Amino acid sequence: MDAQENPVVSRAAAPPDLEPAARRIVALLGRVDDGGLDGPTPCPDYAVRELLGHLAGLATAFRDAARKDLGASTAVSPDAALPVLDDDWREALPRRLDEMAAAWRSPDAWTGMTRAGGVELPGEAAGAVALNELVVHGWDLARSTGQPYAAGEAELRSCEALLAPAAAGGPDGGADADGADAADGSDGGLFGVPVPVPDGAPLLDRVIALSGRRPDWRPGR
Repeated sequence: MDAQENPVVSRAAAPPDLEPAARRIVALLGRVDDGGLDGPTPCPDYAVRELLGHLAGLATAFRDAARKDLGASTAVSPDAALPVLDDDWREALPRRLDEMAAAWRSPDAWTGMTRAGGVELPGEAAGAVALNELVVHGWDLARSTGQPYAAGEAELRSCEALLAPAAAGGPDGGADADGADAADGSDGGLFGVPVPVPDGAPLLDRVIALSGRRPDWRPGR
């Protein structure tokens, strides 16, 4: 499948900027206290500490995918093992998110082939997956820690374009020809079976539902 036929590839003249989504996560981190690290998240197998560990891992992996630095960080499936949160995460995670966003500002990141989560895929598809990871897991972190969350319409449209074809593939989530689902773990990992939402639901709720989460999720519900 070439890039023009790939449903996860944005047809916008310029690729999306990942910095707003990355900076929203950084802003959320300041209100995550150590006592809440064992709290639940919308990812059933993850407490807050594992969610933060996953964010750190994906920031490194997609930074390196953008740079075409295809080493160990891009070779491992995201659901291979529970993420481990490093002790210096308060300093390291913001830095990694900034580096990831900066790497995807290079036009070269969006061209050619790269690898993420052990899956070879076009740079444009990897960038779409990277943005989706930031938006959805930013929402996860906000809900888990009782903070508000909003995302830009262009970001949400990109996520919707990524998730909707997989959602139409059936109860297992489907998989596009370039393996984007495997790269983000949605083939049985963090992104699961879509949940229904009312007609006219906000775009953010629709995206979150497509990722297999209940938009009304709260700790204890």
